[in-house]
Amino acid sequence: MPNANTAEIGFEKQIWDAACVLRGNIDAPEYKQVVLGLIFLKYISDKFEERYRELRAEGDGFEDDADEYIASRIFFVPPPARWNVIAEKAHTPEIGTVIDDAMRVIEKENKRLKDILPKNFARPELDKRRLGDVVDLFTNIQMVEHGDSKDILGRTYEYCLARFAEQEGRLAGEFYTPACVVRTLVEVLKPYKGRVYDPCCGSGGMFVQSAKFIENHHGNIDSISVYGQDSNPTTWKICMMNLTICGIEASLGKFNADTFFNDCHPTLKFDFILANPPFNLSNWGADRLISDVRWKYGLPPAGNANFAWLQHMIHHLSPSGKIGMVLANGSLSSQSGGEGEIRRKIVEDDLVEGIVAMPTQLFYTTQIPVSLWFISRNKIQKGKTLFIDARKMGTMVSRKLREMTAEDISKIAAAFEAFDAGTLENAKGFCASVTTEEIAKQDFILTPGRYVGIEEQKDDGEPFEEKMARLTRELSDMFKRSHELEDEIRKRLGAIGFEI
Repeated sequence: MPNANTAEIGFEKQIWDAACVLRGNIDAPEYKQVVLGLIFLKYISDKFEERYRELRAEGDGFEDDADEYIASRIFFVPPPARWNVIAEKAHTPEIGTVIDDAMRVIEKENKRLKDILPKNFARPELDKRRLGDVVDLFTNIQMVEHGDSKDILGRTYEYCLARFAEQEGRLAGEFYTPACVVRTLVEVLKPYKGRVYDPCCGSGGMFVQSAKFIENHHGNIDSISVYGQDSNPTTWKICMMNLTICGIEASLGKFNADTFFNDCHPTLKFDFILANPPFNLSNWGADRLISDVRWKYGLPPAGNANFAWLQHMIHHLSPSGKIGMVLANGSLSSQSGGEGEIRRKIVEDDLVEGIVAMPTQLFYTTQIPVSLWFISRNKIQKGKTLFIDARKMGTMVSRKLREMTAEDISKIAAAFEAFDAGTLENAKGFCASVTTEEIAKQDFILTPGRYVGIEEQKDDGEPFEEKMARLTRELSDMFKRSHELEDEIRKRLGAIGFEI
């Protein structure tokens, strides 16, 4: 498993390896709920116990008052659901039922968690002996060794999400965006404060990385408000648990919902929108939304929702809001279904701040090449767009997977900073600041390669005439050798009765 998508791995991998023995015949999507549900249960139990001990020490008798926990943004855990009860029952046949019952009483006591927690631990196909072993592992976490419980379990949750994405392949696109892609969006947008929104939030990676960005730059997580939604019920629940573990309060709607048909935040405008919508989604319901107010720049084609997602987000932008989103490369140049006209109008409205062509093999789910679109309601550089060709960036961490390095991400973010500051120097093969007039000459096609050109090759010092003479000799030798091999093949085939 590549390390760059997660924290430095130790305890996280230990949890993953131990939990893997639980799987048996359970399908990966259902198994995911089991593992992530246990991590969540341990997290809220730890936070409850920490606050419980504080209240006991104060001696005022409020340790069983649920309001004392709610006031501290901590879920109240009733006695039957506390981890010490679960730990005591770890190696009994009824451990699965004990965990399911714990999930139910926690949901009953905490309305925010209603119908979110998994309650499938009693199923016969889940080996109860192995389940008890994993409960033991969680019980024996040494906080002094591994750090704060929120940090450990948050990292473990993130690590397990990445591993599930690796296992589930194509289906992982419903809940997971590679961390290096999310970090690139976040480092460019810099969401320090305001409303942050993701209309197809998956497991909440955009929000988690935004929070990490704020922490890394000594900001206050309470300076952002988080909003989102997702249409997949399982993914929506995973996101709720993920954000809770990371200490992020979010408004994700009362239940999972289709963004196009049931916008959970119809009247809100957002300062930052980060999203990785489903690539090239077809049959998304265009025929039932023909007169929708969101299609300011044109009705998106029924066979591809790319520009429906983009216009939905533009509709929700605040006067100074910014978007960072992932789209398949076809969106940069497609002329079918009116997409070319929609793209032209968006460019002419001076909304496109930058386009980044990303390298291939970043996703577990698809080999489709993607680009990052950065949209701004109030661009600093009016009438200009930054193009970056990052296709040669990244490092292969396995035979199938590439990751952007921290240096790659910093280089892209620095280019945007220089562009906004007016100090960017165009670099052949990497970046270029381009006027809207120049884009119009290219028929409003936004492929970065058209604008950044080809990287200049370093002069090796060999005079042209000498180089051509050398290369011609080498080519002549190759031709001679090829003829010798051709004759040898003819002789060998002739020897067994085959003539060419």
